[in-house]
Amino acid sequence: MDISKLEKKLGHTFKDKSLIETALCHRSYINEQSDTTLHDNERLEFLGDAVLSLTAGHILMNYFPDLNEGDLSRMRASLVNESRLASIAKTIHLGEHLKLGKGELQTSGREKKSILADAFEAVIAAVYLDSGFDVSFKIITLHFSPFLSSITRPAANLDYKSRLQELVQTSHRSIPSYHIIDETGPEHDKIFIAQLKIQNIITEGTGKSKKLAEQEAAKKALEILEKNKD
Repeated sequence: MDISKLEKKLGHTFKDKSLIETALCHRSYINEQSDTTLHDNERLEFLGDAVLSLTAGHILMNYFPDLNEGDLSRMRASLVNESRLASIAKTIHLGEHLKLGKGELQTSGREKKSILADAFEAVIAAVYLDSGFDVSFKIITLHFSPFLSSITRPAANLDYKSRLQELVQTSHRSIPSYHIIDETGPEHDKIFIAQLKIQNIITEGTGKSKKLAEQEAAKKALEILEKNKD
């Protein structure tokens, strides 16, 4: 297996080539082989997930030294997910190097998000075992840098629905009800309109998702309640 191109794109040359070779072996491939010394990449995937989680947590704590655990956890989940890992895997052409079984090859396994994401985790574990945490930290930061630059601090008042719920509970008002009253646009780019009702207050909000539309409606209701309170 010629992995020199992959090493160049990854930014790491392996001292122990067996590590990266194992990282590239999917279970479907191993199941079709008679060589019992071969291993799939699932144990490396497990370790790589931990290395990625630790590194992402470290980076986020440095970026946002005053954020609480809840915010950091949500941001880490957004930063390190299957879609993101699969996207990075594609930038280094990881799929081209994977060893897959016949069934996965016939169903475009090299393009599947789950397989690519798992394989990328396994590759990170291989880097970690080959050269330690500092090197794997550097590699992860390198490939996540395009996404890190777009990280923004979560707004303290972003969850308007929760704030509205807390307000009405403390003041014994009726519980707000939400309904999607309209949606426009093509399937891939819909705009939703949500209506909120609470006592004599009715507001509407729009958004790219039902949740965002409800949040906007809740924000407007909060503004009305705050104004009335004043």
